[in-house]
Amino acid sequence: MTIEPRVREELHTLRDQVRHLQGGMVASTDGMVIAHDLRNIEPDGLAALTAAAIGVAKRLSEATGQGAFEETLTRGATGYIAVYAAGAGAVLTAVASPETNVGRLHLQARQTAARIGTLVDTAPEA
Repeated sequence: MTIEPRVREELHTLRDQVRHLQGGMVASTDGMVIAHDLRNIEPDGLAALTAAAIGVAKRLSEATGQGAFEETLTRGATGYIAVYAAGAGAVLTAVASPETNVGRLHLQARQTAARIGTLVDTAPEA
C-alpha cells in the first residue's frame, strides 16, 4: 500500500489552512518525489533543488553548532519557499505568495511535516 494518497491529503489540508499557499511537495531527502500538490511547477526539478538546498542547510546548521536541520525559508521577489524536515528521510516543501502570513505558514507546515514524517517513517518498504 502506498502512502502517496495520505500524504497528498495532508498537502491539500495545508493548502486549506494557509491562505495564499501556492502548493506543496513531499520528497525524500535525496530528491525523489513522494507526493505533490503543485501547479505550474515541475515537481521532479523542485525535489532535486530542495535536496541540494537542504544539503547546504544541514551543513550550515552543523557547522555553526545549531544542531540538526529542521527548516529553512527562502524569500524571493515574488514569494516564499519553505522547507521542513518530515521525519528521518523526507522533507515538506511549501511554495507561497508574498501575501502569505509566514507565521501561520510555519505553524501549520510544522504540524503537517510532523504528521507526514510519521507516515513516511512508518511506511512499509516497497
